[in-house]
Amino acid sequence: MTSSKRAGFLYWRIRGLYVILGLMGGVKMDYKLIAIDMDGTLLNSKKEISIRTFQAIQRAKEKGVNVVLATGRLLKSAELFAENLNLNSHILACNGAIIIDGSKNVVYNNPLDLTTVSKIMEIGRKHQVYYHFYDERCFYSNTYVKEIVDYYSGRDQKIDIHIIEDNIDILKILDINIYKFLFIENNTNKLEKLREDIIQLDMISTTKSWINNLEVMDRGVSKGAGLKILCDKLNIPSEDIIAIGDNENDLSMINFAGLGVSMGNGTELVKKEADYITLTNDEDGVAHIIEKFIL
Repeated sequence: MTSSKRAGFLYWRIRGLYVILGLMGGVKMDYKLIAIDMDGTLLNSKKEISIRTFQAIQRAKEKGVNVVLATGRLLKSAELFAENLNLNSHILACNGAIIIDGSKNVVYNNPLDLTTVSKIMEIGRKHQVYYHFYDERCFYSNTYVKEIVDYYSGRDQKIDIHIIEDNIDILKILDINIYKFLFIENNTNKLEKLREDIIQLDMISTTKSWINNLEVMDRGVSKGAGLKILCDKLNIPSEDIIAIGDNENDLSMINFAGLGVSMGNGTELVKKEADYITLTNDEDGVAHIIEKFIL
């Protein structure tokens, strides 16, 4: 075993030991930041934040912990939930493609190249799979789907929704930053074939936040990469971070954080990679983690 491999092996053994001791109450963990996914994690199955979770987050804030929303949603949606939580900290939106601070200043952004956008749209049309995409504030789709439009315009989200025509070159009429594409298809075989074509493109990264979707961002964009950028700015080491999520797009930040947590309703892959498995999103799994490891 080389010296670098021995060092890496030792690091993970020590990290695992500290996590185990922390769970046993043998070591006090002084976490400085907690990154929380939204859908399937912070939000219950009714897309609501429970009273217990709200109160736990307020108490974590009082202790000086940075509470950061890390979501695949567009920025405006995340901002609305942050306001409801009385948060004035950073937000990672569109899987980390854009990061803002507590004053809503953009501290990092990485939109898709417009040439790449055109190729992504072409592949979507080829496979005849529904898609939409986001800038900071708006939702764009070439197809009106009532359930999806209702989802983004309901519950006081007030997201601006634009339905565009297929035969219009949107790249000529829209002057926007496109941070994420979301493809939705219940036929998983069809979705996988789409993904096989998409990943042949240069300068993109893909992930999933649910079994029936595919998310496409610029190459190098992930929640983990975004969390590292943020923590470098805040001078917070990874071992002082808790990250909580439930699906594939949360894996990068779960692996980056000192304590990576899977929700009880998380996928088997996320549970396998996590240091700790909490309760489900309908059982206040986020509150459980905050109470156990921060409060």
